Amino acid sequence: MRDFPGIVGLSISVSLAATLAATAVSLPIGTALAIFSFRGRRLIVVLINAFFGLPPVVVGLVLYLALSHSGPLGFLGLLFTPTAMVIAQGIVAIPIIAALVHRAGERAWARYGDELTSDGATRLQAIPQILMIVRADLVTAVLAGFGRTVSEVGAVILVGGNIRGLTRTMTTAIALQTSQGDLSLALALGAVLVGISISVSATVFALAGPARTAGSDEV
Repeated sequence: MRDFPGIVGLSISVSLAATLAATAVSLPIGTALAIFSFRGRRLIVVLINAFFGLPPVVVGLVLYLALSHSGPLGFLGLLFTPTAMVIAQGIVAIPIIAALVHRAGERAWARYGDELTSDGATRLQAIPQILMIVRADLVTAVLAGFGRTVSEVGAVILVGGNIRGLTRTMTTAIALQTSQGDLSLALALGAVLVGISISVSATVFALAGPARTAGSDEV
């Protein structure tokens, strides 16, 4: 049980970093797909939604091959490090956040886009207003991404290696400790994961109603 605080701390820090990175990539992508029309837009939307359920173990395998010593990115020395885990989790979260942002932004633009442009705003200038309107959905998208990353096991065990004190997260530790018969640690870590899941769901529920009500009055 002495490893418990370190495992929980690493899991949360890696997942937060991955979620922030994924949000930084996904927010402009989802917003652009919702508001702007350009060649290839429909294909990108289809691909993002197709990757919504991307198997994490496949992400881990591809990333492992890329970061291995014989891979094209092997010179970076990132394999079996927390950085590799952040990259893997971020890749898994990007299509989830981007798809949710796109759907919310598209609905808002269909409802308020004409009114915003008739007031003289360009599509680019209308982005902050649209994001304000859908801020509840943005929170939901980010929390969904975090929930996905913190519960991920397939990709992180491949690129992280489940190394004690370095890359062992809650999910990989649960799998290992269960196989070794150390159910006390596995159950304790499982309780933390369940607590995080409940907290994420409760936060979405608490924020969604008031934020949507406020958002509907923005325009």
